[in-house]
Amino acid sequence: MGTRGRNLLLINPWIYDFAAYDLWAKPLGLLYLAALLERNGWKISYIDCLDIQHPTLKTLGTKQPKRKSDHRGHFYREEVDKPVPLGGIPRRFHRFGLPPEFFRETLRSLPPPQAILVTSGMTYWYLGVQEVIRVVKEAFPHIPLILGGTYATLCSGHAERSSGADFIIRGWGEAQVLRLLGELTGVFPSFLPDLYDLDSLYYPAFHHYPSLDYVCILTSRGCPFECAYCASPILNPGFLKREPAKVVEEITYWVSKYGVEDIAFYDDALLVDGQFTISLLQGVKERDIRARFHTPNGLHARGITEEVAYLMHQVGFATVRLGLETSSPGRQLTTGGKVSNKDFREAVQNLQRAGYPPREIGAYILVGLPGQGRKEVEETIRFVWDCGARPYLAEYSPLPGTPLWEEAVRVSPFDLEREPLFHNNTILPCRWERLNWEDLRDLKDMARKAI
Repeated sequence: MGTRGRNLLLINPWIYDFAAYDLWAKPLGLLYLAALLERNGWKISYIDCLDIQHPTLKTLGTKQPKRKSDHRGHFYREEVDKPVPLGGIPRRFHRFGLPPEFFRETLRSLPPPQAILVTSGMTYWYLGVQEVIRVVKEAFPHIPLILGGTYATLCSGHAERSSGADFIIRGWGEAQVLRLLGELTGVFPSFLPDLYDLDSLYYPAFHHYPSLDYVCILTSRGCPFECAYCASPILNPGFLKREPAKVVEEITYWVSKYGVEDIAFYDDALLVDGQFTISLLQGVKERDIRARFHTPNGLHARGITEEVAYLMHQVGFATVRLGLETSSPGRQLTTGGKVSNKDFREAVQNLQRAGYPPREIGAYILVGLPGQGRKEVEETIRFVWDCGARPYLAEYSPLPGTPLWEEAVRVSPFDLEREPLFHNNTILPCRWERLNWEDLRDLKDMARKAI
């Protein structure tokens, strides 16, 4: 096959859900893969159905979604019928992303690909995956389609039965995709990265976006903790770190070449290694990099020493979110032991001394864990207030394969094993008489009144 025939189509699908918000969300795994495929001679066509800057959206006569100055904000959305399993949920359901007619129009403009690669996000977003695959197969009916990502990994059996994909990739996709493409097309890779050396990967292919408001950065993969509610150990075999100097080089690249002002760290454990953290922050400071940094995934409180807090403030960490989850010492221990109340209080104090006011220090609180009652959440909200931080409630989503999964299946009123739609945190999958929707509404009101 000559270079003329080396065309691939990569797609980030729609989200079908009750709610979705762009907290600097980009399909980073797919973009890493795109860069690797380009390094191996493939020509990439790329469609991000969630891209708020997609050229076709500018032709819409409707009002554009609201965005904040730091480039987070709403996706374009259209209300759609609720799927039958969620018919009893008293909320409106939406498709987030490009209108389907614009997606089809984009497909018609592309050269025929030799293979199509689709990624996937949350397990309960699979309706968007299904719909994208259905539409793509109308346009390219005989082209092999490969599905990877979170849903494909955690719900691989469901994906094999229901997604419409020809091939399912579980876990890290780089080597698997290159090998599969070789078998399908006869084009075998000339370059294979060392997946255990993250700095051997090329920078994510953000150049496929016509307008780049922000970028996402990974300094590591995986997490040394094994929290009972988290799927990171399933999605990532082990904990791997990059060299801090290499991360600083990448940040410099995006800021200097593309003028990026906002950078979101996607790490599960950004601050877990103190020496690494200080080297990274000092490197950003020495380069005098002017950008706003965001940590939407949450930070480990134990890593926020006085020195780290001051450096974070000096270099421009604008969005600081700590992963507390609960102030119950017993539940902290049974769900992984990554943080104690003492750790959290000291972290907040260090951030305040560094110059962060309470409204800029956020703490994630999990709501709806199996067996968790309203009182525990109320106490956690009050604890966060007392420490001088702002509580953010995050509803628990049961994830297959995690330590809490079997308990979630046992207590949930929904069929979690057969229907991933019931993993949706909006419906409180593990609600019970001591924590229900009315409680959640009251707790959210309580949290909003903080600080």
